[in-house]
Amino acid sequence: MLFLHGYGSKKESFYYQTKFLSQFYRVTAPDFPCFGASEPAEEAWGVSEYAAWLENFIASARLNRPHIIAHSFGARVAIKFLSTHGALADKLIITGGAGLVKPRSPAYMRKVRAYRRVKKLFPKFAEKHYGSKEYKSLSPLMRESYKKIVNEDLRECAAKIKNPALLVYGKSDTVTPPEEEGAIFNSLIAGSRLELIEGGHFCFSENPEIFNHKILTFLSER
Repeated sequence: MLFLHGYGSKKESFYYQTKFLSQFYRVTAPDFPCFGASEPAEEAWGVSEYAAWLENFIASARLNRPHIIAHSFGARVAIKFLSTHGALADKLIITGGAGLVKPRSPAYMRKVRAYRRVKKLFPKFAEKHYGSKEYKSLSPLMRESYKKIVNEDLRECAAKIKNPALLVYGKSDTVTPPEEEGAIFNSLIAGSRLELIEGGHFCFSENPEIFNHKILTFLSER
């Protein structure tokens, strides 16, 4: 069982799942490079670099076709990886999965143009006053990585996945709404199943008993 945490998070986010599922499976939960206790990268990584890292990690850890449980950014990496290396894993569980580039509203595009104009004249002011709270908390290198990650649409990759897949989203998830990301990935990943539970983007830690039961049931299916 291999756990892939979300962006800005770490392996401990899956505390309730690793504790429960370790009763039945060999559990492996790494920190992605640049997160948790891992070493920082020397260049700005996109999803492809993290997927290549995952391939190497599975080989070095000697994981034989593990089941993958991936949250948010971790789902981006899993989707990219499985689109070309599906035979290296068994079942896929996505929770709060991200990876879609949505149409930009006129207001959003106006804000982007304003940011670019201000950045040319007052770069420090632009970095301080524009962008999300998450983005502004990142180092310059990680900001470049973040932009690469969020601007890659993974629809084509999702459509190539053949692994049995379960998608579990929180009903109140406003980061990756189930009626958007959940429904779209469900339509793209052949044979996948979408289930909703109470909670938000971290529904697996908000309602661990319900989440764990769904996971164990899915993994027991043939």
